[in-house]
Amino acid sequence: MEVWKRNLFVLWIGSFITSASYSMVVPFLPLFLLQIGVHSHTELWSGLLFSSAFFAGALSSPYWGSLADRYGRKPMIIRAGFVLFFVYILTAFVTNPYELLALRLTQGLLSGFIPGAIALVGTNTPETKVGYALSMMSTATATGNIMGPLLGGLISRLASHRAAFASAGVLVFLATILVILWVKEQNFVPAKTRSSIADSLRAAFHNRTLITVLSLTMFTSFSIMTIEPVLPLYIVDLGGSVEDASLLAGLVFSLSGISSIIFAPRWGKLADRIGFQKVLMAGLLFGGLGTLAQLLFHEIWGFSILRFVYGAFFCAVFPALNGLVVRSTAEDFRGRAFGLNQTANQIGGMLGPLAGGALSGVFSVHSIFWVTGVLLLLTMGLGYRLKPKAETGVRAG
Repeated sequence: MEVWKRNLFVLWIGSFITSASYSMVVPFLPLFLLQIGVHSHTELWSGLLFSSAFFAGALSSPYWGSLADRYGRKPMIIRAGFVLFFVYILTAFVTNPYELLALRLTQGLLSGFIPGAIALVGTNTPETKVGYALSMMSTATATGNIMGPLLGGLISRLASHRAAFASAGVLVFLATILVILWVKEQNFVPAKTRSSIADSLRAAFHNRTLITVLSLTMFTSFSIMTIEPVLPLYIVDLGGSVEDASLLAGLVFSLSGISSIIFAPRWGKLADRIGFQKVLMAGLLFGGLGTLAQLLFHEIWGFSILRFVYGAFFCAVFPALNGLVVRSTAEDFRGRAFGLNQTANQIGGMLGPLAGGALSGVFSVHSIFWVTGVLLLLTMGLGYRLKPKAETGVRAG
């Protein structure tokens, strides 16, 4: 097997396991709070636990990207894998919410397995296969997000939430061992000097294409995350019971993930032929229109089918953005570029649910679909400004 194919295969498995381990425990954090005796301000604690890792990750991602440019992406993946292993194992033994919050902050500050894997695949794959490889990596996280809650729920039901956390840690440990043994980073040009976060930001701002891509990542993440806190409420409006809302919401989300698994590789191959910008524009256009079209369906089955169709187009967006990061930067800056891209993603992921919850409280659940659809179309307008031929990028010393 060619080295790039073996890297893709192993890192696909690693990203799948990491994504599954995350989604098999994080959705159950509110229930875990009750188990450790938190019966007052539970919603506040739950919100803090969810947002703290996003906030910490947004702060630390550029730093790890800088180290990746000095020492390689593979060491950063291994570091992040072992951090997740220890965090999940220690979480199985927490006794109060303060310990849980400290571990979530540690996870956000020190992890980064999947961004590191994407960066390594993007920089160690032949130019004509980058789109396909990045799209395949997106299917790994989509598959993990589907399988994780099912596995976590099963372990929690048969054993306990603590056993689910410990199991997640063991799975990530095994994924990290696979990376150590079989991933080989060939195309690595180390940066001559270590740069600070401020240096990385200054260098990035001199690359107009990269700044546009980072903005697109943040706005896209913000747009789609506005729906997260209100989807169960919307499903109740469509006729589902309050008791079944969580299950139905999970099924609806999984439909988008399933369509992503099916269609993302096809978008990747198309990007290799026609370019990442055109694929990005198509994904944002039909993602925005598909979000608006969901308002036309007033029963759960039609809405679910449209979510599947929406996922088939929107799955093109994030792999295309990752491809544009590769195309718009020089080899010795790509670790920092992916770190900054992860920061943009985390900022959008942190602010989106807050905005969605606030807007639905002031207006209605329906308004969120209008806002998300329009934001995606406006983001497409920003994407139109990208130069068809990416800049060569900056070289940081």
